[in-house]
Amino acid sequence: MVPKRWARRAVTRNTIKRQIYHVGAVFESSLAARAHVVRLRAGFDRARFVSATSDMLKHAVRAELQQLFAQVRVATVP
Repeated sequence: MVPKRWARRAVTRNTIKRQIYHVGAVFESSLAARAHVVRLRAGFDRARFVSATSDMLKHAVRAELQQLFAQVRVATVP
């Protein structure tokens, strides 16, 4: 979920969602077969990420998602 209060512009929310789908697909085979919810809990500073589709934003989101999915994978491995 990407609430409007954390990512004001629709293009930013869509970019974040695309990164979630991409990283989720990469980790799909190593995750348990269940629903996973990814929720944005902090905003992205427009001063730091001027363009909503910038490579800098994509890399920041992707790095955080990879870290989160890796934690979930480790926690679910018996």
